[in-house]
Amino acid sequence: MDREPTQPLRLPAQATGSRAAPWILMYHSVADEEEDPYLLTVSPRRFAAQMEWLHRTGRRGVSIRDLLRAQADGRADRLVGLTFDDGYADFARHAVPVLHRYGFTATAYVVPDLLGRDNGWDVEGPRKQLLTVDQVPELADAGWEIGSHGLGHQALPGLPPEVLATQTRESRRALEDLVGGPVTGFCYPYGAVDLPATLAVRDAGYDYACAIAHSELTGRFALPRCYVGDRDGALRLTAKRGRHRLRDAVTALRRMADR
Repeated sequence: MDREPTQPLRLPAQATGSRAAPWILMYHSVADEEEDPYLLTVSPRRFAAQMEWLHRTGRRGVSIRDLLRAQADGRADRLVGLTFDDGYADFARHAVPVLHRYGFTATAYVVPDLLGRDNGWDVEGPRKQLLTVDQVPELADAGWEIGSHGLGHQALPGLPPEVLATQTRESRRALEDLVGGPVTGFCYPYGAVDLPATLAVRDAGYDYACAIAHSELTGRFALPRCYVGDRDGALRLTAKRGRHRLRDAVTALRRMADR
């Protein structure tokens, strides 16, 4: 039976939880680019300064896997999630050495059927090489969390159930075969998410999923994240931290009002 259009979309209660959403920073590419029409690139110099700011202010960048474990144990107060969407090769080249310097961890979300190719979905942007089938298991063996970004970098909302199942289950299976271990995190391409997508991710056996914006779906399978760009220094990051906390509070109040 079709859902009435006025009925709000919500995840089951066990999928949302009651904890505040942790602060998660969303990166894509770390490189020097003259053209960046989608504003997805942070220069290596700026990225190093941003990680130095986290370290200097007593924070520690961690993978989402580590962040959620720490949150469950009540140890996440000074932790910040670090995510890198799309699986660009410059993650290994420019981000990993800086993260190593501060003892940080991070999560890279990759598209398993496009490894070794480029970001052909960004039609107006510069071509960027993606991680290869050799680099991904090397990163996983070194302790970096590898998560799924679906197949073909395709937005999930509106897809038929069987295609959603393929996007979530098959991408996970391909990555687990590649890294030789569990893949428990998913990231929605373009940050696009709806209720069927979250349920497909949950049913595919993932432990969590990352979105972008706060919404009525905010929870373990639609974790909000904070966009980070090349203009973001200490003052802008501080402001974004405050905005995240405000949005989280507003989301919690709306959820209480709807009960």
